[in-house]
Amino acid sequence: MKEVSICVGSSCHLKGAHEVVEIFKKLQKENKLQDKIHLKASFCQGHCTDGVVVTVNDELIKGVNPKNASEIFYNNFVKDGDKDVKTEGKST
Repeated sequence: MKEVSICVGSSCHLKGAHEVVEIFKKLQKENKLQDKIHLKASFCQGHCTDGVVVTVNDELIKGVNPKNASEIFYNNFVKDGDKDVKTEGKST
């Protein structure tokens, strides 16, 4: 399961973190990934000038915002870019 932490600290909050959380939650449900992705909020991840910051299993994704959140979600959790989510439990 992927651990996805979305920063909701002050700086990221001002850059649209709440909207990013809502977009990720909606897309998680639409793509039936509730058992593959654990979404959670976090406080400051130390990259305030690069927010909204999302961490996926200790890998940072910087510059997430409400305009690009859907694309980032799709590229990291739905497309071939995320083999763990798409092929978990299957041999490739």
